[in-house]
Amino acid sequence: MRIALYQPDIPQNTGTILRLAACFGFPVDIIEPCGFALSDARMRRAGMDYIDHVDWTRHNSWERFLEQRRSGRLVLLTTKADSSLQDFTFKADDTLLFGQESAGVPEEVHNRADARVAIPMQSGLRSLNLAVSASIAAWEALRQTGFGHDVPPHTGGDLA
Repeated sequence: MRIALYQPDIPQNTGTILRLAACFGFPVDIIEPCGFALSDARMRRAGMDYIDHVDWTRHNSWERFLEQRRSGRLVLLTTKADSSLQDFTFKADDTLLFGQESAGVPEEVHNRADARVAIPMQSGLRSLNLAVSASIAAWEALRQTGFGHDVPPHTGGDLA
């Protein structure tokens, strides 16, 4: 399973998602252009030293990402979804795709997704923070498919 970020805008969100990916073993695809330099200190600070422990790939365009994409479904997390997170069945080779914080994804990208999934929330609210959405979706995907490796439960006391 992978996480893909389509043209992320906010370096702190990207850093936090890279940290999440390192902790749970998700490779990450970052589809450029980004709204910041990938060397941005704010991204590195948000990811702390975890960034060095994640397998991540830069793609200079959506087209390049599609050319290099591995097998499996492209699952777009979006407010304009066909399915709700609690009703969707993930597969171990899915790529979880997240759009820009400011604009989501363009129609072309939306239409290219094999599935569109929404995280349920209170009506009348627009959306969750990107890093929060990635965390919720990643956890549910892992809960359904298994971690793929032995991860002991966190028992507290050593939070960073």
